[in-house]
Amino acid sequence: QVRLVESGGGSAQPGGSLRLSCAASGFPFSLYHMSWIRRAPGKGLEWVSGLDRDGSETYVADSVRGRFTISRDNAKNTLYLQMNSLKSEDTALYICSRGWGTSGDYWGQGTQVTVSS
Repeated sequence: QVRLVESGGGSAQPGGSLRLSCAASGFPFSLYHMSWIRRAPGKGLEWVSGLDRDGSETYVADSVRGRFTISRDNAKNTLYLQMNSLKSEDTALYICSRGWGTSGDYWGQGTQVTVSS
């Protein structure tokens, strides 16, 4: 069955960095667009970043542009999100999703990122 398992979350100070990973299994990873979505406390879902199947097309939300970088390793069936210059407003549950935007058909459980001093 399709599985998406996120890791790499945790606590960081403002200005710090974290790298999230999403290990995919149960489907041909290289054939699917993938996305990172986040849910902040008291807020709705936000599409953070997306990457098409071969890495040629990328979406990055204005709120994270210049700070977050999405990438994938199709040989390892893994999606990444490098997060630099973290801000307190980046505190959220980060979720890996199969698909483009917030309408993906499979979602992981998420990994919590907390940014505070």
